[in-house]
Amino acid sequence: MTEAASPRIARGPLTLSVMLATTMYTLDGTIANVALPHMQGGLSAGIDQITWVLTSFIVAQAIGTPLVGWFAGRFGRKRVMLTAIAAFTLSSLACGTAITIEQMILYRIVQGLSGAAFVPLAQAILFDINPPEKFAEAMSIFGAGVVLAPILGPALGGWITESLNWRWVFLINLPVGILAFLGVMTFLPEKTAAEKQPFDFSGFASLALFIVSLQMIFDRGPGEEWFASNEIRLYGLLCASGLYYFIWRTLSARRPFFARSLFADSNFMLGCAVGLLTGVLMFSSLALLPPMMQNLMGYPIVTTGLVTMPRGIGMVLSMVVAGRLASRIDPRYLLVSGFLINALSLWQMSLFTLDMGPMPITVSGLVQGFGLGLVFVPSNTLAFASIGSEQRTDASAIFTLVRSMGSAIGISGMQALFISNSQSTYGRLIENVRPDNPNLPGGAGGGMETLAPWISEAARQSAMISYVNDFRVAMFLTLILLPLVAFMRRPAAPPPRNEIHAVD
Repeated sequence: MTEAASPRIARGPLTLSVMLATTMYTLDGTIANVALPHMQGGLSAGIDQITWVLTSFIVAQAIGTPLVGWFAGRFGRKRVMLTAIAAFTLSSLACGTAITIEQMILYRIVQGLSGAAFVPLAQAILFDINPPEKFAEAMSIFGAGVVLAPILGPALGGWITESLNWRWVFLINLPVGILAFLGVMTFLPEKTAAEKQPFDFSGFASLALFIVSLQMIFDRGPGEEWFASNEIRLYGLLCASGLYYFIWRTLSARRPFFARSLFADSNFMLGCAVGLLTGVLMFSSLALLPPMMQNLMGYPIVTTGLVTMPRGIGMVLSMVVAGRLASRIDPRYLLVSGFLINALSLWQMSLFTLDMGPMPITVSGLVQGFGLGLVFVPSNTLAFASIGSEQRTDASAIFTLVRSMGSAIGISGMQALFISNSQSTYGRLIENVRPDNPNLPGGAGGGMETLAPWISEAARQSAMISYVNDFRVAMFLTLILLPLVAFMRRPAAPPPRNEIHAVD
């Protein structure tokens, strides 16, 4: 039975069900980060092995995301969603009971592959069960799960790890997964494509090669001196080859892996560009703050999570505002406002010092969260404004993939910039830390033992300067995004869609 022929559906319970699954998945992407040292001991793993707990999940998710549209068209959204929830919940149980690092990596791969379906399907479902005038409100709900959960993940993961055990980071998914499964099974009507699309294996293989190679470049690059390494150069060659063949296949094949009409939609492509760069900005600054607070300021894990929590509060507030205003005013105005507010928060972060208390971090986080919420809702609404119902799952998969790539690029790029700036700044500062420097209090005329505190302080100061420089770079990137908004258009009329009768 297709959605067009389905009876009236309960929009509220269905929204809650799909968002439970989505929040469970997006939370799992970051909640395990702070538990890695505890996992390393519990699984008797080396430092290089334990990082694959994160990498395997990310790579599997990247491979699985493009497949969501084809599987949904072939087997129906409901079957795919239920299978994904069941597989993710069971693999979470397996992760929580794993006894070797090899088992953990295998189960995390299953988690990534199954969880890849949640975000694209949830976004497509929310668009389909809401009329066009409520798209912005739907995206504010969607954004709360997709964006807020990763922000709260480290704090929740730290609390669970310290209060219970690292295994509960995975085991808490069980009740959530069961509720989501029952809700989707009860409230989601089936939807299948009128025509079964053949699987473009070569198109998918080339796209998967590009995605995996790109991810490996960003994952391995910082530790291998980037393209000075033969390994990274090989990944670069494979990445370029995969992208070239995928573009050629998309332009020339009779039935490519993704419909060419999606790439001809200017709003969707510009929305993807904004999503990519938003992923770069949002997750890069989020990844920089915890190590800055813990390594330079001595904050414990729980305190770090509490200090960064106002960012999530700001996002919730702004998503509520954006959801209510986007249908009344031009969403592009909200998008511009969000970029400007985000730039303001990054300017505040560029003024951080080692002598400050937690308040500047809290305030700037609240401001940044508010700005990012104003970006997320209208950018999603504008990107999908002219996408028909039959293409929304594919479009959601592309949009999700692009945003994930943006987060990987942002985290790795900003970390590489931080390391480079830190090394060069430390080199300049350490030149003045020497026994014959008369301007060095307590160190002049002494031996190396009297210089040890100043060497340590030079390292701290160079690291802080590098963090500040990263925030300043992110601020300029945010301002550069503003011209993109001028090319986006607000649709004059709602797009054609399969009507669904829903009740709240």
